[in-house]
This record gives sequence, structure tokens and C-alpha cells, in this order.
Amino acid sequence: MKIKISAAERIFDVFNVLFMLFMIVICLYPFIYVLFGSFSDAKELMKVTGILLSPQGFSTKGYQEVFANKDIYTGFANSIFYIVVGTSLSIFVGCLFAFTLSRPYLKYKGWIMKFILVTMFFGGGLIPTFLVVKSIGLYGSRWALVFLSMLSTYNVIVLKSAFDSVPNEIEESAHIDGAGSWKVLWSLIVPLSKAAIAVQVLFYAVGIWNQWFNPMIYLTDRSKYPLQLILREILIDNVSNMGDGAGTEDKVGYDDVLKYATVIVTITPILCVYPFLQKYFVKGVMIGAVKG
Repeated sequence: MKIKISAAERIFDVFNVLFMLFMIVICLYPFIYVLFGSFSDAKELMKVTGILLSPQGFSTKGYQEVFANKDIYTGFANSIFYIVVGTSLSIFVGCLFAFTLSRPYLKYKGWIMKFILVTMFFGGGLIPTFLVVKSIGLYGSRWALVFLSMLSTYNVIVLKSAFDSVPNEIEESAHIDGAGSWKVLWSLIVPLSKAAIAVQVLFYAVGIWNQWFNPMIYLTDRSKYPLQLILREILIDNVSNMGDGAGTEDKVGYDDVLKYATVIVTITPILCVYPFLQKYFVKGVMIGAVKG
């Protein structure tokens, strides 16, 4: 039996589709502009005053300048280390924390949740955090970055909601068969919460990949710098060295091309992760949106 759709509903659907297409173009165009700009010739790019729909005088000068810096490869390796180690520890600790909070037999559960929520609105601040990191001997160490970004209150709450959705009868039957809490968590709860955990992996990985402020504050050895900090140095320190012998306008043009190339180099690796986690993303986010 076909459902009749009124004229008003058809008009709404058409308007809704057109509006969403308009929003997609607005959100996508800045990325396209940066992509085309990164492959443009600096002089030709400066002549463009309107919409950029293709590279102007195709050139890879920006990427050559970025990858000419040998430190960028060390930065890639360091960023991969921070992502792999940091995300793994974040998921491990987050699962332990969320599993404990999701258990109905946890005493003072309400008070514990209130204390946890306070950390979402109030932080210690930069100076106290710096003093703590320095006092425990982590200043200048890679582990300072790993530990500072290891746990997110919001992510723990989302993960707790996912664990809450698993029926308690599953845990009870596992205990009857002799399984302990550790076995229940890693053999039952975690496999049944793959969608939420995949989203957590994405959130933590993106956060660690994008961080540059903490490395700038807590790292003293350039050999430990992540990619973002290396790219920041390229933008700040090396722009003046580009286009030697050229006029001021040419250097400004090279500056823009370098910025665009740097942005593309920065976001491309993390964009490659999305297709593998996309099927889990909506389900994992909705778990945290429906249950608190």
C-alpha cells in the first residue's frame, strides 16, 4: 500500500534537499579552494579575485618546500607514535573507567558521575598543569603528551552509555560460567560495543593528530616534535626564505601557496582514516545521544 504524499510535503522535501546541497557546497568549497591553491603558481594565484575552480598555473612548489624540510619525516614518525600509543592507552583506560561506571552495583555512582562532570566545565589551567608535569619529571618527555590527552570526560560518558546498553543478563550468565569482570569486559562488553569504540578511536586519533600547543609547551627536543609543530615552524620560519630574489608580492603569493600545501599535508593522513570508521560513526554517536 503506497502512502500518499501531499503537495506541501513534496515542497518541503525539495526545499530540504536544496538547502542541504547548499550547505554541502558551503562546507566543501573551502577545502576545494585550499586544494586548488596548493597546486597553483604563486603569481597566477594572486591574480584570482573570485571563486577558484581549478589550479592556476599548475605548480608543486608549495609541496616541494614543505617536503624539503627533513624534519617533516621525523614529525610524521613522531605523530604516528603519539597516535598509536596515545589512542591505545586512551581506549584501554577509557574502557576500564566506563565499564566501572556502567555497573549497576557501583556504590555512590551518582556522586561519582557528578564529580566527573565537574571536570568538563572546570580545568586546572595551563600554569598548574605545567608545574605538575615538571614536578613529576615528564617535562621534555614524549609521555607528557600521551598522558595529558589520555582521557576525555565526554568520551568516557559516551562509552559508558554504550556499555549501559548491553543487557546485564549477559554479564550475569558469564559470571555463572566462572568469568570474572576482566573477562566480561574484554570478551563480551567490548566486542558488543564496537561502534562506540570505533568512534572513540576516531575522536582520540584526530585530537592527538591535531595537537600542537601541548608539544610546543612541554617538549624541548626537536627530535620529538609531532608533524603539526614541524609544519608550524615551516610556516613561521621558512616563508621568508621562499622566492629569494622575488618582489614582496611574489613572496606573499608563495606564502599563500605554502599555507595551502601545509594544510593539505596536515589533513590528508587523518582523512584516510574516516572511510574505515564511517560505518560505525553514526551508530556510535547516537548511542551517546540517546542515553546519558
